[in-house]
Amino acid sequence: MKGVTFNVSVPHFLLAKTAGRVTDSARFGLLSGVKMRDLPEPELPGPDWVEIKVTAGGICGSDISNLSYSASPAMEPFGSFPAVLGHEILGEVKSVGAQVSKVSPGQRVTMDPMISCTTRGYPPEDPCFSCYEGLHCTCERAGEEGITLIGDQPLSRGLTIGYHRDLPGGWGQTVLAHESQVFAVADAVTDNAAVLMEPLSIAMHAVLRTPPRDQDPILVIGSGTIALATIWAVRAIGFQGSILAQAKRAHEQELARKLGATDVVAPGFEARDALIDTGASAYMPVVGPEVYSGGGFPLIYDCVGNQSSVAQSFSFASPRGRIVVIGCAAEFKKLDLTFVWARELRIRGAVGYGQETWRGERRHTFEIVQDLLLETGAPVQDMVTHIYPLEQYRDALRTAANHRKSGAVKVVLQP
Repeated sequence: MKGVTFNVSVPHFLLAKTAGRVTDSARFGLLSGVKMRDLPEPELPGPDWVEIKVTAGGICGSDISNLSYSASPAMEPFGSFPAVLGHEILGEVKSVGAQVSKVSPGQRVTMDPMISCTTRGYPPEDPCFSCYEGLHCTCERAGEEGITLIGDQPLSRGLTIGYHRDLPGGWGQTVLAHESQVFAVADAVTDNAAVLMEPLSIAMHAVLRTPPRDQDPILVIGSGTIALATIWAVRAIGFQGSILAQAKRAHEQELARKLGATDVVAPGFEARDALIDTGASAYMPVVGPEVYSGGGFPLIYDCVGNQSSVAQSFSFASPRGRIVVIGCAAEFKKLDLTFVWARELRIRGAVGYGQETWRGERRHTFEIVQDLLLETGAPVQDMVTHIYPLEQYRDALRTAANHRKSGAVKVVLQP
């Protein structure tokens, strides 16, 4: 099979951090660790595994960060390389193991790419605490080899398919998944909506873990897929209050409105005016930027996770406000934490998906998202703005990396 692989190395890191400033070739071109390769067809490692023919694989902002080595190195021990990239996956079942009953060949499926103790081969009576809680996205065995055998070798370390040496991701023609990771897609869900199941589930997990209260206004910071998915998720669970979306470009603002935002502002003066409208008063310290008191937003979803967005969240939150960091925040050289204590803010991270309590039942986030897609009929598929064949992966990566120029929201590869 063909697959787009990524290998982590010191020379590639140095090239990406130096030459990558002037040429994309050092990040995802000929000088980079990203290559299209001919690879052996993967074989089912056990009777409870599924082989899937990939029909679409999304490009995530975290992929761009990792390829450009701008992400924190803190997560490197929880991946294994070289890896076929891609964790947003839509496909068709090719074959199933003898013990698989959940799906059958020919079915259209999406998959949870996060690797649990079950996928690693541990028996049901021996999960780590996170997996026991149904929160396998923080599996505590991600840095260890598993019991499952790939050929005659134990499953390599890793947290996610797409950054895993033994389990190829969706930027290839074939993927493998444990039965517990696979979810059938309803006929009424379009391909462009189904390939978004993973990022939609990230947003839904964050919203269900830290839901809105009553009619308190919400601020969603970000212009990308996760921010737009968060707006949809807040509306999908039934919130009727005000959602203020902060998005940069006109087409992103239009999508935010279509998915449920009450109002949309651009970063900067428009966002500042919206804060003042909540009843905040502005003050200017002797040195430093403007600060505010009173008003503010009781709940902020930061779907960017950079120094500017985190600082804005601290500044725009009301006293005892809740901040959910869904964007992949990493290292910051300077970040003023004053308002964390001065306003008694509550900050929570969110990653992945898992078992949720929803309408009195315990269900996987992917299942809840699909049900709510069918209930709401929201046009989430409009977030897919660009589709490329797998062979044009470099053009696809350039499009995704430079969304200011390309207008991309979600870029998808089709093997």
